[in-house]
Amino acid sequence: MNGDAVDTDTRRRNPRPDRRRDGRRDGRVDVLIVGAGPTGLALGIDLARRGVDALLLERGETLAPGSRGKGLQPRTLEVYEDFGVVDEVLAAGGPYPVSVVWTDGRRTGEHRIFDPVEDGGEISRFTVPWMVPQWRNQEILRARLEELGGTVAFGREVAGIGQDEDGVTARLASGEEIRARYAVAADGGRSTVRRALGIAMSGETVDPYPLLVADVRIPGLGRDRWHVFPPSGQGAGYASICPLPGTEDFQLVAQLSGRTDIDLSPDGVRKAVAERTHLSPADVTEVRWSSEFRPRAALADRFREGRVFLAGDAAHVHSPAGGQGLNTSVQDAYNLGWKLGAVLSGRAPQALLDTYEEERRPVAEHVLGLSTAIHRNQARRGAGTRQLGLHYRESSLSEETRPAPGALRAGDRVPDLTVDGVRLFDRLRGPDWTLLTLDDGVFLVRPDGYVGWAGPSVDGSDAYRARVGA
Repeated sequence: MNGDAVDTDTRRRNPRPDRRRDGRRDGRVDVLIVGAGPTGLALGIDLARRGVDALLLERGETLAPGSRGKGLQPRTLEVYEDFGVVDEVLAAGGPYPVSVVWTDGRRTGEHRIFDPVEDGGEISRFTVPWMVPQWRNQEILRARLEELGGTVAFGREVAGIGQDEDGVTARLASGEEIRARYAVAADGGRSTVRRALGIAMSGETVDPYPLLVADVRIPGLGRDRWHVFPPSGQGAGYASICPLPGTEDFQLVAQLSGRTDIDLSPDGVRKAVAERTHLSPADVTEVRWSSEFRPRAALADRFREGRVFLAGDAAHVHSPAGGQGLNTSVQDAYNLGWKLGAVLSGRAPQALLDTYEEERRPVAEHVLGLSTAIHRNQARRGAGTRQLGLHYRESSLSEETRPAPGALRAGDRVPDLTVDGVRLFDRLRGPDWTLLTLDDGVFLVRPDGYVGWAGPSVDGSDAYRARVGA
């Protein structure tokens, strides 16, 4: 139990010394993480700071390119502050710009992507979503992982996976096998691991038309606005061109209305811009990355099979509307990391791991519904998209023993209050449980910042502590 403030700078200067750079000990890892996107990297960081031997496998030769999921919600920024990377993330990005709507080459309106939100009692240092290209987000997370002694093994594709009572065996495309006590599939919406486990994914198509997504350079276009081009009525779908902070790039999203083929070549990207905007192909001086995306909402039937867990897009796939997918994925990792650490250290029983699916699958289902509603213009980008109000009140890990609970209850995220001149988040920072005494009770706060147990005094908390390894 840690009730003292943590010196973040000291933690960053002194990563745990007992971890080897390849993540292995005696030829075996504690946790094998498949996929080095934001989900896998976040989980790797959380495990590394707990001294857990974890190895990240990435089938690509580098981190994935492209701006992709560029929006970080306030709750994710709080997670990043705990990880010790928020200053770099804030410096690398910027707030969302106002959108300007273009019609026939004329500006015809402006609006904000996210609605202004009143505090509502959530109280956070971070009040607005922050835009950071995903490739830069990943670079920052990887650097922190390596600072803590973790590593990513590139060019390592998992072809199959098996398990027994003692562990998991991953078979690589090269023929090599890696043994681990647990494995986590963070390998995206087309997850090889999920398919190998036979876990189905149920969902729906959110939009019948595919999207072309690209990072482009358009020197003549203003960078102070997010440029939106509604469908022209000439058979072309909409387009949006968003300036990416910290770069000279824009993210282009072009809907391919009435078409199923996508030309991802530089000429194809330039043609998509010219068909939907007042810009000419020559205005696009560089195409730095391009991809296709087919908006759908899907949820894995279960998030666990034995010793293997699903996290991120391997477990839930979102429309990009509202900026929810990457954020929900990082918080999957934040939920699972402390639980794996507690079980692997022997402080908590294996039953603790059952609560990962219990807590995260309902959240993912809720957020999927929100993303889909925003995509279909049935909901606004408001307080719900910030993810500060998500809670685990119904979880079996949330024990409320006070006869008259106050505003802060078991299962709630602890707000970023300042009490007697001390910021609570300074007390909570780090991988441990924290005991807080506030005006309306005593709270055992989980390593992920949610209240686990609440009572009128500390009496009666012993059984709970033994159950969760606090």
